[in-house]
Amino acid sequence: MSPLPITSLQNPRVKDVVRLGKRGRRDERRQTVVEGVREAALALKTGIVPDQAFICPQLATEAEAQTVTTELNRLDAERRTQLFEVTPEVYAKLAVRGDNGGIVLVIPSLDRSLDSLVFRGVPFLIVVEGAEKPGNLGAILRTADAAGVDAVIACDGTDIHNPNVVRASLGALFSIPAVQADSAQAIAWLRKNHTRIVAAGPDARTLYADIDFTGPTALVLGSEADGLSAAWFDAADDIVRIPMHGRVDSLNLSASAAILAYEVVRQRLPKKP
Repeated sequence: MSPLPITSLQNPRVKDVVRLGKRGRRDERRQTVVEGVREAALALKTGIVPDQAFICPQLATEAEAQTVTTELNRLDAERRTQLFEVTPEVYAKLAVRGDNGGIVLVIPSLDRSLDSLVFRGVPFLIVVEGAEKPGNLGAILRTADAAGVDAVIACDGTDIHNPNVVRASLGALFSIPAVQADSAQAIAWLRKNHTRIVAAGPDARTLYADIDFTGPTALVLGSEADGLSAAWFDAADDIVRIPMHGRVDSLNLSASAAILAYEVVRQRLPKKP
């Protein structure tokens, strides 16, 4: 089959994609938007089949974009994806970023649960409670991918399906299992799986580097504005802080996550003889 052309900004399908920018619409439709060549390529490589795909030939000119286009054409020919070819004007309405390579996907929401998580070795997780900015969660997913984290658990209001999470993660949302849960569920699940809960708090006495991270570990971070809720501090096996020597209140959430995650990586590296 050939992609169906869309040239009108008033096309109902275009309007539907734009509406997915609102969380209520995403939750109702059980869908989210992926824009960008790298992000689309990672989604396809991990087995995600888009409900719809939109390609702007004038913009999708890079080699990786051509590879993604070929795969989308195959899925369209198998009637597994609806593929549309759009003009640059239509694409500008679909995409938040204009320089993302000319590809937008509409994909089903990720159907992941805590009990679906599988660990390769000693569990290593990051828990984020109430992240205010989707970009921070996306950056944490990128760090998690680089540091070999087994999963990221997003608690209490954090929306892993926000398109800004997908963009900021550069597609790491698809390579790292990300699960939404409320804090009570996450705490109970971690306890059931004998995972040490290490909460980060600015007033803690213990420095993060003084903790043994070689066993099953969940690093838990809260929002920059409110920090972690009392439930996590009550449940924590350890509460740690990152030393601060400046006048600014705190590090960015994603920077804090990276510092803590790479301490886990450092401690788990093979010891030199």
